[in-house]
Formats: sequence, structure tokens, C-alpha cells
Amino acid sequence: MRGLAAASLAAALALGGCALPEVASPSIPIEVMKPDGAGPFPAIVMLHDCSGLGPRSSGAPRRWARELVRQGYAVAIPDSFSTRGHAPGVCTNPDPSRLEVAPLRRVRDAYEALAHLKSLAYVDGTRIGVMGGSHGGSTTLATLIAPPPDGKGFAAAVALYPGCWGRYGEWRPGTPGIYKPRAPLLILIGEKDDWTPAEPCRQLTERSREAGYPVAIKIYPGAQHSFDNNNPLRFNPERVNGSAPGGRGATTQGNPEAWRDSIAEVTAFFARHLKKE
Repeated sequence: MRGLAAASLAAALALGGCALPEVASPSIPIEVMKPDGAGPFPAIVMLHDCSGLGPRSSGAPRRWARELVRQGYAVAIPDSFSTRGHAPGVCTNPDPSRLEVAPLRRVRDAYEALAHLKSLAYVDGTRIGVMGGSHGGSTTLATLIAPPPDGKGFAAAVALYPGCWGRYGEWRPGTPGIYKPRAPLLILIGEKDDWTPAEPCRQLTERSREAGYPVAIKIYPGAQHSFDNNNPLRFNPERVNGSAPGGRGATTQGNPEAWRDSIAEVTAFFARHLKKE
């Protein structure tokens, strides 16, 4: 997941319910799911991981979307890959073309989905959050430091097992820089994650909190990457992984206990920041 995309991200940042298939603009498809009723509902932009939304998708974006729809949120899922030549995903694809859909590049997709949600009569445009896992989690981190096109960005964000080793604005591990999000952020990550390690995220959170930014983290003991499922332990030697010797190979495994707790954490976090008293 990291690999060349991390290099691109670092360089670029250094410079600066029911499913309704819809398209916000000609650039990318956006799937919208909503609760029953007229609303207006709070909403979430859900950013997919490196497996995309095609036939090899992990299924996590829609799994989380269904959970959030049950809780009364409308959910928009932008598809960053399929119309850009990466329908199979980029988890095991080291080709330089993966840079075209690197996390920094996907920030525009997050804001496009935000604009689309704001245009819907059944969405409360003042109560919209963003959430993503892995590649989508890294995109979430990048989105929170990017200036919103209209000056009004996301109200809250959740990043599941993001890559915190890259440069996000002033932040970079091993430097005095600080990650400065424009909204409250919750990071959930596994202690044993060998694809997007927890320690850089712990450091990012600690530094941000010391500077007064609303960043929180929960590290799940014994949990691997992609803990939010019931899948067995699997090491794939082909996964692009800048944290591994040789840049390839990463482990995933579902962790039912961490998964259950992550649902509770996400539920409480978004309720606190997106739902009215």
C-alpha cells in the first residue's frame, strides 16, 4: 500500500439503506446510500482501500457504509480507481501508474464527494464526516490538512490503519513537524500491523495533541492490518509495502474483538461530532 505512492505523497505534500449509483461530476462515480426517510441526515464520505471497489475489493467500504446507514447517516463512496485504469486495485501493483491514484491525488475525490453530498436535499451539509481504511485512511489524513475548495471542509474524520510514515504538511516521523488537521480525527490501528505500522501514528497523535489539535488514537493489542472483518491470517508476498524488506509483502487478519470495538468507537465519535444534541 505504501511503496511508490508514499514517495508521491511525500513529495507533493512537501509543496503544499438503499444504494443509489450516482455521479457527482464527469470525473468519478460516486455511490450514495441513505437511510429511509426525508432527512436531513448527517453524512459520511467513505474512502476505499487499495483494493478499490471492483471484483477484488476487500468489501470494507460498503460493510462500514451499511453500518453507518443503520445509524442514520447518508454515505457517499467515491470510486477513485475504476475509471482511472485501476479497477483491480493497486495493492499488488508496483507500476508507476499507481501514483495517479496516490492518497494525495484522492483528496480531490474526497472533496468532490463532499460537494455532492451537500447538493442533496436529504443531507445536512454542516454535518459531514470522512472515513477510510488503509489507502483510504492515508487519504483521510491528507484530506484533513488540505484547504477545502469552498472553505468549508469535513466536520470530523476517522482513519482506520492509515500510513502515518509519510509527510502530511509539516508532519514527518523523525522531525519536529506537527500534523495539523482541520477537524477532529480518530485513528484506529492494530499493534501488529506490518503494512501501516502503529508507532508512527502514535507519534503523530502525541505530537498533535501536545500542540492542541483534536487527534485521538486507539491501538488494538495483537491486531493486524485490516482487523475489521472475520478473515483468517494471510501473508501476501506480492503486496506493495514500503515498511517491509524489499518493499513487498504484508499481513492481514480479521480480529472480531477489535472489529466490534472499532464499531463502538466510530459510532461514539461520529455521534459526538455529527449528530445534533
